[in-house]
Amino acid sequence: MTTENTEMDQDLNATTLENNENEEQVKVEELSVEEQLTQDLANEKDKHLRLFAEFENYKRRTSKERIDLFKTANQEVLLAILPVLDDFDRAIIEIKKSDDEVLLKGVELIHDKLKSTLFSKGLEEVTLKAGDLFDADFAEAITQIPAPSPNLKGKIVDVLEKGYKLGDKIIRFPKVVIGN
Repeated sequence: MTTENTEMDQDLNATTLENNENEEQVKVEELSVEEQLTQDLANEKDKHLRLFAEFENYKRRTSKERIDLFKTANQEVLLAILPVLDDFDRAIIEIKKSDDEVLLKGVELIHDKLKSTLFSKGLEEVTLKAGDLFDADFAEAITQIPAPSPNLKGKIVDVLEKGYKLGDKIIRFPKVVIGN
């Protein structure tokens, strides 16, 4: 009988505890309806602020991407015209060898006009010269030759083809010969 009483007492205690907890929950719920609404309002404000910040970041990112797109929109056209500019450079070198000053002056005028038009569209020349330290981030090494002097080891010996950049982006790397 004592075992039965103990079990009954335990069941009664458990039921009483459950009832007390339920009553406390009801009281907590009744008391915290205002607190719950305040907490829900705070959560919604937080969601709204996060969404607003995310939208602002999206607007900033897309406007930056648009600006970058406009800056490099001419890239394909400029890349197609660069060989013509190279041909003009070679033609001027060959015409200088002749004595025809009028022809030279005419070709130089056309060359300068083409160059100024391309530069007005954002094209810039990557300036490298013999004796500069070779940097693979800014130039493309075509070949290595024995350095003509010890101070040209690891440096640019000759620039075979000019490089160009559009804005901050290199669209054609200069082709160089380096000394080893």
